[in-house]
Amino acid sequence: MAQNLMKSPHSTNPLSLRRLRQSQTIRDLAREVRVSHDQLLQPLFAVDGISAREPVPGLMGVFRETPESLLRQIESDLEMGVQKFLLFGVPATKVRQDFNFDFTAHQIRAIKQRFGKDLFLAVDICLCSFTSHGQCGILNSEGDHVENGKTIEELTRAASMYAEAGADCVAPSDMMDGRVGAIRSTLDQNQFDRTLIMSYSAKFNSKFYGPFRVAANSAPQGASLLKDRATYQIDPARPTDAWASSIRDAEEGADILMVKPGLPYLDILVRLSQEIRKPWAVYEVSGEFAAIDVLAEKGLILGPEAHLEAWTAFIRAGASMIITYGARNAKKWLQGVL
Repeated sequence: MAQNLMKSPHSTNPLSLRRLRQSQTIRDLAREVRVSHDQLLQPLFAVDGISAREPVPGLMGVFRETPESLLRQIESDLEMGVQKFLLFGVPATKVRQDFNFDFTAHQIRAIKQRFGKDLFLAVDICLCSFTSHGQCGILNSEGDHVENGKTIEELTRAASMYAEAGADCVAPSDMMDGRVGAIRSTLDQNQFDRTLIMSYSAKFNSKFYGPFRVAANSAPQGASLLKDRATYQIDPARPTDAWASSIRDAEEGADILMVKPGLPYLDILVRLSQEIRKPWAVYEVSGEFAAIDVLAEKGLILGPEAHLEAWTAFIRAGASMIITYGARNAKKWLQGVL
């Protein structure tokens, strides 16, 4: 009976789908996937040793910040409706080991003293900005392998310092085996059991990271025999590894899991978010974001609308939060587009 009611006497097509598309009001009511600026995290780059903020090539409106400009930018972001941030600390001096995390810890403390609970602050945990060779950990004496255990010791030390400074969340992005368990154990032992861990559990060895590596001064350098990060980041042709590392990180105590990059790995996000019932983040990485802006500059795409389409795809695929360089524009864009 229900099928007969849906049939049109003038068509053999039993459905008239276009009725729900005929006006913006109806499309709003029928929408199944909704993007809110509350779901977005804004990356921040705090850089030691620069005298003035520096624009990041390819990322309009994104800067390498001084400690002073960082606080002003956060204040502006809060006024624009952003309340959640992912901080990257970039030291002035690069070494091979014995890393100094004081600069980043100081920025965390300054942010929290200034803004308190008005914001949620996650802090990236990786060594690529600290090492003279640009790899994400400590190299062996031959320079052809990242030492897993020694790297985890440094990552754990950084996580403890950042939690003590006031970080709400630490986000290990290095892809070392076992680092989530080590960080969780250390945080708990030091009474930081309320500090969240957001693990880059499915981080791929991607070519879409270019502008970020300029912002974080973290590109692999010639001082290492390793020319890329293929020995620890996931091979794009090995989706099984994304599942295995995400399961492991969830079991080791990660509160939030992440797929990075976003659009090229939506199939990964769909599968993982369905099989592992944890909150999922997706990182719209710098190359993805910049590609839309470049097309917009050439008049080939509508930038805000395209960013919103990408964000909708992330939420549709299973993400509950998105790290994007456009978070500070999201409220304005969503109001304008919708």
